[in-house]
Amino acid sequence: MKIFFTAIIVTLTFLTMSLQAQQASDGVAPEAETALAKKFEALSPEVATSLAAKAKGEPILAKDWMVAVANPHAATAGARVLKEGGTAADAMVAVQAVLGLVEPQSSGMGGGAFLVWFDAISGELTTLDGRETAPMAATPRLFQNAGGERLKFWDAVVGGRSVGVPGTPALMEAAHKKWGQNAWSGLFAEAIQLAESGFAVSQRLAALVAGDTERLAQFSDTAAYFFRDGKPLVEGSRLTNEEYAEVMRRMANEGAKVIYSGDIAQSIVDTVRGAEGNPGVISLTDLDIYKVKERPAVCAPFRGYQVCGMGPPSSGALTVGQILGLLDQFPVGSKDNPQTLRLMGDASRLAFADRGRYMADSDFVPMPTKGLVSADYISERAKLLNGSTALTEVLPGNPEYSHASLWADDVSLELPSTSHISIVDSYGNALSMTTTIENGFGSRLMTNGFLLNNELTDFSFRSHIDGVPVANRVEPGKRPRSSMSPTIVLKDGLPNLVIGSPGGSRIIGYVVQAIVAHIDWGMDVQAAVSIPHAVNRFGTFDLEKNTSLKNMVEPLEALGYRVNLRALNSGLHAISIAKDGLAGGADPRREGIALGS
Repeated sequence: MKIFFTAIIVTLTFLTMSLQAQQASDGVAPEAETALAKKFEALSPEVATSLAAKAKGEPILAKDWMVAVANPHAATAGARVLKEGGTAADAMVAVQAVLGLVEPQSSGMGGGAFLVWFDAISGELTTLDGRETAPMAATPRLFQNAGGERLKFWDAVVGGRSVGVPGTPALMEAAHKKWGQNAWSGLFAEAIQLAESGFAVSQRLAALVAGDTERLAQFSDTAAYFFRDGKPLVEGSRLTNEEYAEVMRRMANEGAKVIYSGDIAQSIVDTVRGAEGNPGVISLTDLDIYKVKERPAVCAPFRGYQVCGMGPPSSGALTVGQILGLLDQFPVGSKDNPQTLRLMGDASRLAFADRGRYMADSDFVPMPTKGLVSADYISERAKLLNGSTALTEVLPGNPEYSHASLWADDVSLELPSTSHISIVDSYGNALSMTTTIENGFGSRLMTNGFLLNNELTDFSFRSHIDGVPVANRVEPGKRPRSSMSPTIVLKDGLPNLVIGSPGGSRIIGYVVQAIVAHIDWGMDVQAAVSIPHAVNRFGTFDLEKNTSLKNMVEPLEALGYRVNLRALNSGLHAISIAKDGLAGGADPRREGIALGS
């Protein structure tokens, strides 16, 4: 227990944040990412702390259980449940309930999530899909005007049009029913108490509100919460949320159904459909018919490990698996060698080309899921990496299909505002869950004390290109493609690493780099999540500014890359599992911590 309390005291000193922005800039990118990249440079969907704070730290060590999440209040709630003998699923419910209050811009009852679970008793790995769905009244032209032209991004995001049917509350309940042990009603205590008595506004939340005042002020309920006396929330001020406390009490007593039927559901529908200037089309029927789906995990080999995660509608596990599979065809490279970055960068570009062409909700779109990570296909694609300079052209491959199909490349923009939860309980169960409302503050619509997502803008704004349909187009009941990559790495059939991150489409690169750092370069989990980021999705190498990677600019340019030094704000939270115990790491770019005992 000494480790547990020391962890709380030490890690709470690291909550110093500075604004950052997210940008995608590459000539080979899907046109929406390319066209909108510079426009969003000033946007701060998340904020980051300097790397210096935790980068020099050591992982938190424990013997029995561990929780690593994005906020100290949420970590403490999860730790309480685990200490009382709860499972990782029990702890997740408590963690998510608090996250929806203390970092409302990132996740909550109005959003969705993907969960990967390793069951210690059966030894089986499975996933739960709590992704938001498109309303049944949505059409492939949801984000087009009467003339068939794509809407401008913010015209689509802010308001009701972008809101999908929330999945997070249903996922919380589904996970608890399958794997929970403690009483459901007791898992909301911290969320209720914090919402009623208040919590101190962090520098990160205050900065985010100040940076998004124009959009947050458009809707009266949202403005009333984030602007007290007409002014944005101030760091250190005490923020209460009685409406959220009431929702938590009702969920504790009645279950997740309170979100999907009755007066709360009606208020969601009214808020979405009544959004002035940009109403949406959600109905009570959409909420009533929402279902969490259990799906098989997608796994890929890497250095003798199995890297497993969420399959479609997430592109996470497939793209992570492809990148690592390509790297597995080559010897381990030094982290300080430009050729290592070349292999990682171009492997990512090849995988992202396939992602843009093939990946979407497989309930609606036939997908070559097995073909994309098959050994023969990966081996053939790896031949493209045998040179020593940057690939001059990257195109989708031709994975084996069990059917014939033709798709156009996707046009969609996925901005980073998400959170990640990693938990290992005393029974040996492991949980990796990435949770989101998509953009920072989602649709900016608020009801019953929580924000509603803008997840539908993860669909392509174009339904067809040159007459060819886009796999990730909007369709009624469909789940938009995601990059969320909750991951559990297995060694000899047992969990070795539990990891995931926020970060939009860069999530994939963040998770890949941390896995490589841990497995190939022997870094502990804290060092692996703190390592400066180098991400390449579409040709341009994004290198994390103000880090040692500045020394890689000239070598990478000599290899033929465009290089961009910029803020790269992840939110990796990881737990490594060994015979001698657990080690937890929390990303220094966010305010999260790891706690264990």
